[in-house]
Amino acid sequence: MSLDLVVRGRALVDGAFREAAVGVRDGRVATLDAGPEPAAETVVLAPDEVLLPGLVDTHVHINEPGRTDWEGFASATAAAAAGGVTAVLDMPLNSIPPTTTVENLRVKQEAARGAVRIDVGFWGGAVPENLGSLRGLWEAGVFGFKCFLAPSGVPEFGHLDARQLDAALEEIAGFGGLLIVHAEDPRVLHDHANAGGPDYGRYVASRPDEAEVAAISNVIAGVRRTGARAHILHLSSAAALPELRAARAEGLPITVETCPHYLSLAAEGVPNGATQYKCAPPIRSEENRDALWRGLLDGDIDLVVTDHSPSTAELKFAGDGDFGVAWGGIAGLQLGLSAVWTAARGRGVPLERVVEWMSSAPARFAGLTPAKGAIAPGADADLAVFAPDARRVIRAGELLHRNPVSAYDGRELRGEVRRTWLRGAAPDLGHLLERTR
Repeated sequence: MSLDLVVRGRALVDGAFREAAVGVRDGRVATLDAGPEPAAETVVLAPDEVLLPGLVDTHVHINEPGRTDWEGFASATAAAAAGGVTAVLDMPLNSIPPTTTVENLRVKQEAARGAVRIDVGFWGGAVPENLGSLRGLWEAGVFGFKCFLAPSGVPEFGHLDARQLDAALEEIAGFGGLLIVHAEDPRVLHDHANAGGPDYGRYVASRPDEAEVAAISNVIAGVRRTGARAHILHLSSAAALPELRAARAEGLPITVETCPHYLSLAAEGVPNGATQYKCAPPIRSEENRDALWRGLLDGDIDLVVTDHSPSTAELKFAGDGDFGVAWGGIAGLQLGLSAVWTAARGRGVPLERVVEWMSSAPARFAGLTPAKGAIAPGADADLAVFAPDARRVIRAGELLHRNPVSAYDGRELRGEVRRTWLRGAAPDLGHLLERTR
């Protein structure tokens, strides 16, 4: 049988680059060494290009419906494809309604159907109002349940107190689910609250390392009591790594992620009043960034995903540089690979490791393997052409995100995604993913 597509050049296969002729048939990788058989399309990579598996980003806020002016399925998935991302999992907030009931999940899925250019799955939410009824969402196909341990920033998605966290873990353990946790302790945040203003150091001081460490300690204790699986979202503070390392050595089912902005940016480089850098937990010091890299390289952090959390420019710059007023969140879906690769190559970390953290590991975490996260026979032909040595200066207005706001605006990044395929075709119409295990 003829092939639909053949891509010839250096490809990342089984964790290493090798010369390959990746043949695609009916949306899947058919062979890694296509011979002379005919193909509808043949692409030969340029000498400065390599072929990667499509990235998998399990932490994306698409915000549709309800806050589609912040992002939306069409714009988010177009930006993702431009950044080499071929599958994302959408967070249960900041859309209205939030994904906290089966009915709300169906509203979200209907908004996405026909609008997504890549594959999109959905997290459910665990909030005080739906505890005791999470199994229905799990059976409807969500990949797990997001909770906050401190106020989320939107009124329709409440946070769990210590008792409710234990109840959620116990309930989720009963059906083998997964709780993913925004781990900041509200008491610590309250004790360190300040009046805001343009000083970035004061903003970081208002969300200290202690907030993450205390909250993560509570999650670990809850997992130990219940046996539930838990995942720590957007780890910002390396101070939490020793206790996480010990918990995992104990055999507790806890996984950890961090984000491109924590690996590529540092507090010392954030100008006062530059609220495009505001996120929670915050971008911390260079010393902390170095420690996160050590944790990643040592295996204490499992994956790197963007926590793409956009808003309108009006909200992001509200307060005219006041970190206490502006919306917190980094829009980085299109730039995640380049940002991490730029930081990695400066540390001598090979591209193979970066792709493992941003494609293979998130695919395994979400249960999307063997279809996603690798160039292998039988896998979906989700592929990205990447030029690792290319240089480009980022202009926020040229990105495909709905709003032209970026913490990377004006920065030079290394690496450029030049083409992306979803199941062997141009990203145009993605699938809606549901959990299969």
